[in-house]
Formats: sequence, C-alpha cells, structure tokens
Amino acid sequence: MKNSDVALGILAGLAVGTIIGILFAPAKGSETRKKIADNGSDLKNLITDSSSQLGEKISQTMNTLKSETQNILGVLEQNNTEEKPNFDHLVEINRVK
Repeated sequence: MKNSDVALGILAGLAVGTIIGILFAPAKGSETRKKIADNGSDLKNLITDSSSQLGEKISQTMNTLKSETQNILGVLEQNNTEEKPNFDHLVEINRVK
C-alpha cells in the first residue's frame, strides 16, 4: 500500500470519527461549534504536516533518481570512450573487404 493511500485513509477516518463524535456528544451548540473549529484546525495542521512530509519524500526521491541517472550516464560515456577505438577498428576492417 502506498504512503499516500495510508495518509488519506487516516485523514478520512479522523474526519469521519470527529464528525460522528461531535454529533452524538451531548453538548451546547457553542461548545459543539468550538469543538468543530478546534478539530478543523487540528485536521488542517495534520494535512499541512502530511503534505510537507510528502513533498520532502518526493524531493529526496527526485534527487536520488537524478544522482543515479548521472552515474549511469557517466558509466555509459566511459564505456563509449573505451569501446570507440574497437568500433573504429571494426569499421576499418570492413572497409578493406
């Protein structure tokens, strides 16, 4: 399961649980509205934190991919440089025929 799916599941469960808990709790309207506002603020903070963590993870993954790609290109360039004389030699041999 992907991390984003887990995060969305947690957020959805938190939101549904909060709404059900508030609706069934015996409290005055003003208290209920304050609880909704507080829980909304908590949910907003959770979403902000999750988004930041996801952004950092994406950035780290992109940097890793970039580094690995550069390493692969370096190896390919080195192989090309090493094998070019052999290739040129094969071309010369085939021209003679």
